Amino acid sequence: MSESIRRVSAQQGSWQTGAGERPPRPLRYSSKLALVLSGGGARAAYQVGVLTALAERLPDLEFPILTGVSAGAINTVYLAAHPGPLSAAVEGLQAQWRALTSERVFRARSGSLLRVIAGWALSTLLGSRTGPTQARGLLDTQPLREFLSATIDVRGIQANIDAGRLRAVALSARSITSGWSVSFVHGGADTPTWERAQRKSSSGPLTLEHVMASAAIPILFPAVPLAGEFYCDGSVGQGAPLAPAIHLGARAAFVIGMKTRHRPPLAVTVKTQYPSAAEVAGLLLDTIFQDQLEADADRLARVNRLLAALPLEAPAPDGLKPVDLLMLRPRHDLASVARGHTSALPRQVRGIVEGMGGEQESAADFLSYLLFEPTFTSQLMELGYEDLGAQWAAIEPFFAKLERKA
Repeated sequence: MSESIRRVSAQQGSWQTGAGERPPRPLRYSSKLALVLSGGGARAAYQVGVLTALAERLPDLEFPILTGVSAGAINTVYLAAHPGPLSAAVEGLQAQWRALTSERVFRARSGSLLRVIAGWALSTLLGSRTGPTQARGLLDTQPLREFLSATIDVRGIQANIDAGRLRAVALSARSITSGWSVSFVHGGADTPTWERAQRKSSSGPLTLEHVMASAAIPILFPAVPLAGEFYCDGSVGQGAPLAPAIHLGARAAFVIGMKTRHRPPLAVTVKTQYPSAAEVAGLLLDTIFQDQLEADADRLARVNRLLAALPLEAPAPDGLKPVDLLMLRPRHDLASVARGHTSALPRQVRGIVEGMGGEQESAADFLSYLLFEPTFTSQLMELGYEDLGAQWAAIEPFFAKLERKA
């Protein structure tokens, strides 16, 4: 591991931020540059490694448009609220991920799974006379709420907007009440709003409850009430993960994916055993968090090719504009790093995971979403750091084109 990824300054040892601590710094890069951070539970530590390496190579880089969802929303709101440059923000983020443990994120609800099953069975036998069964999540995320409340000051978002460092930040969540995908946007007075099929924006100051709602993985984590509706993880049904950044004016977007393009198969020739609950859950989580992002990136690439093929004098349909997209993907399967780490989970949570078959090698996907332990997340940060360095020859021209000319 390199010295730079290991280094953590004492000054950035806390996520606490405040308004007006640093004067605004002139941007050298396009004000229409966006950073898009996807979800993925504990895998989001990989994003920190990528950003650490990026900030080292481009110390003057800023992202005026930030969008995030699920665990990516946590990283996003921290970057949006931090008063310092990207390098300082990422250094503090790195320090907190190294200190993070599963017990600071969630705790098991004693007997919660059994209560849900028993309640469902009883209401069925009694003709629902006991009322509907409420599924409040197998895991309690109050520890995460307390951690974020003690370490992030979201007032820094408005301070960065006022200073001109930030144009807008958006966190997405899914309304269980209405079924709509909602992007909660904190920006200036001229920040656009939008409404499309089953997705829309909602303007206003972001709070930690928006972060909790965006990261509320269905079944595992409890839904979060906001403005009279209940919300769950924004990755659920998010058919256009890149749309919030584009609606906010992005003409270029750097996206950190967490799924390899070509995943190597497991060394198993014939699968005769029925899939465990953890295997099925891992597949569902992969579909929720990763597949939609890949599909949207492919759609954007097709639109860009279509626009490039139009004659110069021809108007673009529906006012479409090309958006330069750079999507960094892991060179290695992140879930494979989680194999064999089940014992690192808290005892009660480990019991739930093992009961679902999560200790099996083929269930590493599911485990990787819950493994908020330094033994796992530190490796992911290192992989992210190394991946950006290995792909720098393809990445550098993207940012060089965006640099403002003197």
